[in-house]
Amino acid sequence: MPYAAGPYGGGPGMPGIGPYGMPRRTTNGLAIGSLVSGIVCCLPPLGLVLGLVALPQIRKRDQSGKGLAIAGIALSAVSCLLLVVGLVTGGFNSVWSGFKEGMDEASRSRSPLALRTGQCFNDDGTSEEYTEEVEIVDCDRPHDGEVTGGFKVTGFDKWPGEKAIDKIAVERCEPLNAAYAMDTWAVPEHVWLYYYLPSKESWRLGDRLVTCTLATEEEPFSGSLRSDAGSLNGDQEHFLKTVNPIETAMYREPEEDPDEDFTGNKAWAGEMLAAIDAARAGLGRHSWTGASTVPVAELRKDLDAASKAWGKLAKASDADAYWEAYDPAWEVLPDGADARAALGLTDTPPEGGGEGTTA
Repeated sequence: MPYAAGPYGGGPGMPGIGPYGMPRRTTNGLAIGSLVSGIVCCLPPLGLVLGLVALPQIRKRDQSGKGLAIAGIALSAVSCLLLVVGLVTGGFNSVWSGFKEGMDEASRSRSPLALRTGQCFNDDGTSEEYTEEVEIVDCDRPHDGEVTGGFKVTGFDKWPGEKAIDKIAVERCEPLNAAYAMDTWAVPEHVWLYYYLPSKESWRLGDRLVTCTLATEEEPFSGSLRSDAGSLNGDQEHFLKTVNPIETAMYREPEEDPDEDFTGNKAWAGEMLAAIDAARAGLGRHSWTGASTVPVAELRKDLDAASKAWGKLAKASDADAYWEAYDPAWEVLPDGADARAALGLTDTPPEGGGEGTTA
C-alpha cells in the first residue's frame, strides 16, 4: 500500500466567505506574529514591538486579535526580563543549548517533497493516510525507509485521480528500486516498494512529484541499502545484472495453480527458462578473475542443469506433467551463494527471499 504526499495549502484558516455570505472578520497578522514570537521566545523584543503596532491597527481596521496582541506583549515582556536575568547570571547558555537542539530536530523534519535520493527517514504515519512530514536520519540509525529516486508525473492537464498515479508509480518506481538496490539479498524481507504521491490538493498547487522508496511498516532497519552502479565494482555489477532477472521472474509466478491456469503457469515456466539461459550466457561472456573464477564457473554448470529441468517444465503437455516436473525444477535451481561471497556481495538471502533453493 503506497504512502502519499500530504495536502499542501488550503484548509481551515484560509480567507473566504462566512455564514449567509457575509465577509468574515479578519484577524490581524501582526497580533498573531506577536503571540507566536512571545511563545517561541527566540526574539522577545520582536513580539513586544509587533504587539504594540498591532493594537492601533486592530482598532482602526475593526479586526479581531486584540487578545492575541496583549498576550504576545505580556509573554514577550516576560521573555525580555528572563533574557536579561539569564545574561547577567550566566544561565542563558543552557537555554541557548536547548534552543539549538530544538532547531536541529526541526531541521531534520521535512516534507516528503523535499526527500532526496539516498536519504533515510522515519515516518510516523501509515500507508492509509497522507504523510505531511518525515524525519531525516542517518542511515546507520534505525529507520523506516530509504529514498531510491523520484520522477514528475506528466501528460495530464488536470488531476487524473489517485489510481492513475498509483499505477504510474508502480511502473516507474520498480526499475528505480531495482537499479538502486541491485544486491537484493541485502534488502530485508519486510522492506518493500513504497512511494509518496501528490494529493488532489497538492496537485492544484503544482505538485507532480512521486518519491520512490524502499520502506517498511514493521521493524525499522539500519544501514543503507544502496548498491547501484556507482557503488559496485565491474564484476559485482555484471554478476547482479546477469542473475537478478531470475529472481524477478520468480516473483511473477501465477497465483493460480496449473490445474486452474495451465496456460499461465506454462508461460511463466518459459519466462524462468529464458532468464536462466540468459544468466548462463551472460556469466560466460565476462572475464572473471581472482577468487570468483571457480565459484562462477560452478554456478554456470548448475545453471546448465537448471535449464534442462525448467525446459521440461516449460514443455509440459498438461497439468499432471507440469506438477511432475515442478519440484525437480526448483530443486536444481542454484542460489549462487558461493559466487556472491567470492565477489563480496551478500551471500545469505533474507528469510523467504533469494533466487531459489539450494541444490
